[in-house]
Parts: sequence; C-alpha cells; structure tokens
Amino acid sequence: MKTQNVSRTVLAAGAGAVLAATALLYVPELVGQGPPAPPGPAERATIAAHAGAQAALPDLAALITDREKWLRAHPDDDASWAALGTAYTERGTRIGDVRDYPRAERALKRSLAERPAARGNVDAQLGLGALAGARGDWRSAKEWGERVRKAEPGRWPAYPVLIDAYNGLGDYEAAGKATEKLEELHAGAVVRARASLTYRNRGWREDADAAALDAAALAETDADKAASLARLGDLAWERGEAAEALARYGAALRLVRDHGPSLAGRARALAGLDRPDEALRDWRAALARLPLPEYVLEAGELYEAMGLDGDARALYERLRTGTWVRAEVALGLLDADHGAPAAAVKRLRAEWARGHRSVAVADALGWALYRAGQPKEALEYAKRATDEGLRSALFAYHRGEIERALEQHGPARRHLAEALRINPRFSPLLAPKAAEAVAALGEPSDELPQELRPEKSEKASGTAEKASGAAEKTSGAAEKDSGAEKVSEADGDGVPGEPRVPSGTP
Repeated sequence: MKTQNVSRTVLAAGAGAVLAATALLYVPELVGQGPPAPPGPAERATIAAHAGAQAALPDLAALITDREKWLRAHPDDDASWAALGTAYTERGTRIGDVRDYPRAERALKRSLAERPAARGNVDAQLGLGALAGARGDWRSAKEWGERVRKAEPGRWPAYPVLIDAYNGLGDYEAAGKATEKLEELHAGAVVRARASLTYRNRGWREDADAAALDAAALAETDADKAASLARLGDLAWERGEAAEALARYGAALRLVRDHGPSLAGRARALAGLDRPDEALRDWRAALARLPLPEYVLEAGELYEAMGLDGDARALYERLRTGTWVRAEVALGLLDADHGAPAAAVKRLRAEWARGHRSVAVADALGWALYRAGQPKEALEYAKRATDEGLRSALFAYHRGEIERALEQHGPARRHLAEALRINPRFSPLLAPKAAEAVAALGEPSDELPQELRPEKSEKASGTAEKASGAAEKTSGAAEKDSGAEKVSEADGDGVPGEPRVPSGTP
C-alpha cells in the first residue's frame, strides 16, 4: 500500500508508559479491607500500566470510569487528574477517536492547576508530552519530554515520549541515544518495542525483528502481546514476506479479536497474496475498529486497483473531509496522486516548515513535487528519505520514478528494481507501475559509456600527444628567446640587465 506503515501500537505504548508513572498512586483506593479479592477491571489496568504494558481496552475504560467517579468527590487530586488525562490519550490512540484528546488536555491542565510543574508535577507534564505526540505535535512533545528529563533524568517514562518526538522530527540520532538511555533505566516489552522501532529506522532488519520477538516474549498482557505480534507482522510485510506477515497478524488476532493494527496488516498481506476479496473484508473491519487516515488511503487504493472506482472515491472523500490528527502525509499522498499535486506540495511544505522532517514527510514532499512537475527539487527530498537508513519499497519506487523523469536512467533502474526486491507487492496500484517502469528502461547496455570507450581513449591519447608536442615546441621557442635575451644583456657595458648601447652613440 502507498503509505509507509508504522503501527499505532507504538504510540499507545508511549501513552501506557506515561500512565505507568502514576498508576500506583491510587491503587489502595481500588482494594478493599480484608482478604485480597481478585483484581477488578480498573485495578487490572493499573497493574498493567505499572508494568509499562497495554491494558485490555475494557479494563482501560473501567479505569477511566473509576477516576472520573473519584474526581467528582475529590477534585483536588492532581495525581488522579494526570492519570485520567493519560488514560484518555491512550484510549484515543488505540481506537482512533480524536474526541478523547480534548478530554485528555482538560484533565492534564487541571492536574497542573492543582499542582504546578514548579512543585514537581512530573506526571502531568509527561501526560502532555504523550498527548502532543498522539496529535502529531512533535515539537511540543519534545519540549515536555526534555523538561521532565532535565528535572528527573532517571524517570524512564520520559524516554518513550522523547523517542517518538525525535522520530517525528527526523532526528534519528537523538532517538537512538534516547533508546539507549531507556534500555539502561528499564526493561520489558515497552523497551524492546522501542528498540525494534529504532533498529527498523536505521535499516537493521535482523535486530529489529529480534527486539520485536523479545517484546512479544516479555509482554504481560494479551493486548501487549498482540501489539508485539503486529509489529512482527509489519516487519515481515516490509521485507516482502506476505505469508509470514499473515501468520503474525493472525496470531495477534487470536489474542485480541478486533486488534485494529493487525486487521489492517492482515488486509495488506491478503492483498499481497492475491486474495483481494478477503483483503477488502479486513479493511472494512479495520476501518470500523481503528479509522486512521493512512488506513483509509490504503483501502481506497485497493478498491481502485480492483476497478471499484466508486468505492475508492468514497474513501478518498472520507479522508479529505474527516477530522484527523497526524494525517498530513496521507493527505499529501492522496492529493499528489489523485488530482491536486499543487495542494499536496503546499500542505507538505508547511509540515516541513514545522520541523516535522521524518523520512515519511521527506518522501511525501518529494513525491508531491515530482507530481507537480518539479522533479529536480523533488530528488533532494527523495534522497533524504532513502539515504537515512530505512529500507522502504515505496520510498525506493518514488525515487526511481523521479530519477526517470530526470533521465537519470541508471539510478532510476536501480531504485525501481530495488523497490521490487524489497517487496514486490508493496502497493496494489504502484507495484505494477514499478514493474512496467523497469521493463521500459530495459536492461543496462553492454557498451561502455562513450567517455570510457577505447577508441575515444586512443583519440584522447593522440590529442594529448599532439598537445605535448606543441608544448615542447613552445618550450623550445621560449628557450631560444631566453638565450637571445642573455646575449642582449651581455652586449651591454658588462652590467647584466642593462640595455645594449648602439655603436656611434655620443
């Protein structure tokens, strides 16, 4: 599919890490007197959060209900306001409901009103960082995360917030350093999941897969294990291993039947395995469960590839008119390929100017510029996207087409072929176009480039010899002139350098 897939479970893990920072502050309220009872839904969510894990969505909803009830009677409890705001963020991220984000913001700001940051309210600051990341405001996420790191360098939940922010800003070196620090401070599934993402962005595929396997093994809840299996599916899909990806997504869905990222991933894999009807079934389920902008675009392009243009147009219109967060790349690619490339350039230039310079934004901006008839400028962004480290079939395809427009046939052939090597079914619309472009470029010529041909070299050698002979003649003439000057100098009154005085001069 066209958009570069990064599972939203990664961001949910970040919100869960922040929730863990406040999780045990109110556990005693959830436990009655006497012999311990089995944990209820709200307490299970608290226990999961303390471990840095994702809670089951019904348990997370129970935790939100519990905190809302508590705060009606105890409105000055800053810790509960922070926990409630962070739980809203996690729920909104995991179900794609942007209505939870304003609720989260109100709760977190209320927490800071009850106990300001200057008095040590770190949890609300972490919550605001996670919320900014969920909304795609990477600069704000970075600022909140760095405030907490400065105040409490050992507070591990700050680092998932920072890793997401640095990745969104395109600062992959800083993201790597933050990942290393997180690994020093904490262990568990959330840490290995972040490490997997960092390795993937650097192009270290085996390391990314190993870290994701670790995350799945260390997961303490079904939700967390499903997220890790979905991440393994994403990695397999990006390597072009559709059958392996399908198995990973299937395992995740056996744990969490309606896991949104796994439904979307399985739809991709089924399309790649030439099972389009089943793929459409899963896309419909994924959009009902987790309506993300990139999913809407991918589903629309599968409909288009199948000749179902009316359904495709309906999804494209849904994407254009919906209320979304973190939708600039999907909207830019939609406009670039489906009727409004100039609008795509404007949108993505604005995103770049905000400092959001991830490889995904660089790739989308380069592609929009190419589609708008500016391939020379487009190539600079395409190079940035492909040279950072991430191995993406989509990025390689975009760069190859841009180079083809610039008549750079060798690089174009190389990058278009690379796209098909990485994942021959990376998009139902674009993979066939990549194959056509490679065929149109043909095989590389067996002849050497003109400047390297032997006959040209011999001709160049002859020219050089002639030039050398001419230089020697010039040198000989110069020597004669030099000798004449010496004779002239010697004919004077014995003083070198003085002019000769003609005979007969008084």
